[in-house]
Amino acid sequence: MKKLLTMLTVTGMLLLGGLRAFADDAQEALKFFNSYVTAANSYSSTITSMYSPNAKIIRQVIKPDGTLVNVDTNTATYIKQMKLGQAGAKLRNYKNTYTNVTVASVGNGAYKVSSLRQPSGETYKLKTYMVVKKVNGKWQIVEEMMQTKVQTFLKYAK
Repeated sequence: MKKLLTMLTVTGMLLLGGLRAFADDAQEALKFFNSYVTAANSYSSTITSMYSPNAKIIRQVIKPDGTLVNVDTNTATYIKQMKLGQAGAKLRNYKNTYTNVTVASVGNGAYKVSSLRQPSGETYKLKTYMVVKKVNGKWQIVEEMMQTKVQTFLKYAK
């Protein structure tokens, strides 16, 4: 009986240590997401360094009839488009507000940060998520999906 109690105690301590590590990494992932939001809403050039060079970027276009079309692109193309759009966004003081933010482990040290994004001046909210992971000790976006109602993205659909 004493052996069983000792084994249960040791197992419990290991589990608690693992949960604490998960909670710490999840909090770091959330902190990284919040720094992304701040950088994006202040039009900071640091935002481009937050993406992995080979991140999977998905724009999910909501067509007027409600159907969804995924438009995939690579990091380099997305960053080029982002830089072009930043100037106009800054002039219009365009910002996004994120609500219902949740963080979940997806394995391999990666975390999925999901939320609803509300573009400035709009009443609707759009689904978004990013998968973030520490790469060489630095958090990076390795996958991102943002819904949009901007129909011009459809010209990039395959």
